[in-house]
Amino acid sequence: MPTNHAPLVPAPTHLTPHSGHFTLHTETTIRATPGAEPAAALLRTLLSPATGLPLPLSANGPVVFALDPQPDATGEEGYRLTVAPESVLLRATGLPGLLNGIQTLRQLLPAAALAGTPQPGPWRLPCLEITDEPRHPWRGLLLDVARHFQPVSFLRRYVDLLALHKLNVLHLHLTDDQGWRMPVTAFPRLTEVGGRRAESMVGPAGSRRFDGIPHEGAYSKDELTGLVAYAAARGVTVVPEIDMPGHTRAALAAYPELGNVPGRRLDVWTRWGVCETVLGVHEPVLDFCRTVLDEVLDVFPSRHVHIGGDECPTTEWAVSDAARARAAAEGLPDTDALHGWFLGRIGAYLTERGRVPTAWAENGEGLPPECAVMTWRDPEHTRIALKRGHAVISAQHRSAYLDYAQSSGPAEPQAQPGAVVDLRAVHGHTPPDDTDTPGRLLGLQAALWTEFAPTPGNVDYLTFPRLCALADRAWHGTPSWPGFRARLRAHAARLATLGVRRGPLDPHVPDPHVLDPHVLDPHVRIPTASEGNSHEQDDQAPARPR
Repeated sequence: MPTNHAPLVPAPTHLTPHSGHFTLHTETTIRATPGAEPAAALLRTLLSPATGLPLPLSANGPVVFALDPQPDATGEEGYRLTVAPESVLLRATGLPGLLNGIQTLRQLLPAAALAGTPQPGPWRLPCLEITDEPRHPWRGLLLDVARHFQPVSFLRRYVDLLALHKLNVLHLHLTDDQGWRMPVTAFPRLTEVGGRRAESMVGPAGSRRFDGIPHEGAYSKDELTGLVAYAAARGVTVVPEIDMPGHTRAALAAYPELGNVPGRRLDVWTRWGVCETVLGVHEPVLDFCRTVLDEVLDVFPSRHVHIGGDECPTTEWAVSDAARARAAAEGLPDTDALHGWFLGRIGAYLTERGRVPTAWAENGEGLPPECAVMTWRDPEHTRIALKRGHAVISAQHRSAYLDYAQSSGPAEPQAQPGAVVDLRAVHGHTPPDDTDTPGRLLGLQAALWTEFAPTPGNVDYLTFPRLCALADRAWHGTPSWPGFRARLRAHAARLATLGVRRGPLDPHVPDPHVLDPHVLDPHVRIPTASEGNSHEQDDQAPARPR
């Protein structure tokens, strides 16, 4: 693909450039075939702030959006786009394909068309033909709002950024030891108590320094249902994650009776790392989980519902009379086996309600076959999980965890210790071939855990431009690294227009458009990596693999 003609991110499957332009102007109208009207409405919504173009519907408009009733090689999310001097034709088998084509049209226009305020034209599209379809059906980003809460306005902005890059899943990590953000009518203390912690750790897991600043936040049901609708209109599915049976300290602070030690009172955890307090396995706990999930299903129509499942220490179960009795009653060999038993019970509950339980796992061992698996530690685990019969999403931490530093430079802000995940590593995220297990590899996902990203500016800096690299890999499958670098340099103008406070395109080359990451948000300063490494450590603190 000629990168100087249409530097699109992600790269389209096939692009043929032609000479000339089509110009959008105040008299331009859109003809939409039945079912294509939402795509026309979305283009109008997205372009209006910058261009002021009304783009009304008409019976003979030169811009045509068409749902093609005949299936073709592009599939449900693919599209065909032809731009000629006098007309534009965008057609697809399904509405998701039209919505992806809308994002291509946006990128083909000058970067100013992405602005939120009026800009001068002209608004020209280069003449070309594109036939495009994604390599993977799941192309996502996990955003952790449990460690650091972000308002729903910020989440909507991120939905728009995902859609621009043809990413179609926003995975919301809504609960953890450090905070509970999901409202549950039957258990109001989950957000009233579990949504607030007294302070936050400064530095990596095991640091003995804290900021002394309370942190709190929770969403309303209306906010979340509104987010889901906003995302759906842009072709993005919001997948909720409610962590269990570990990563539940915030829930236990709100409802101690859900734990393993009768009468114990806990606070919402202020540290990072893996907390040893986990849910009990008595029947009221399972009732609690079912009630929470019922509310989740009411809010989130996504086919997949994530139940966490990882990093669940079994220490408390081993010394609990109730847990030992439960293991014996279920015929389990020991209390360690309660982990798989618990996820099996919860997974079956979701399956009965027509959803796909999804969990973190190294290779799927111990999980029921109907559970989709997110593999994160080793690419070999993806192969194993596929062979076990699981549907798999690849989220390898060495190429998709955006809380790791982007470089080893001394000015890099503090990040998760243990690795550097640079732009090329993300672009190289290639899951194992699924030839022997067709259809089971769902796709790729990046993950931004937010211990070191308390504010929107910090989130931007860690996410971009690395998320552009994952989008390129997830959509195209085999894009070249030099081609991506060339397209990214042009794409940077789009990110700047959208106000994205990105990291450097190349940490070794001065970039005047990168703001100092330590002052992205003046009221919160993130220490440098060297400052973080100087913190006094607690030798007993567990490592945090995700």
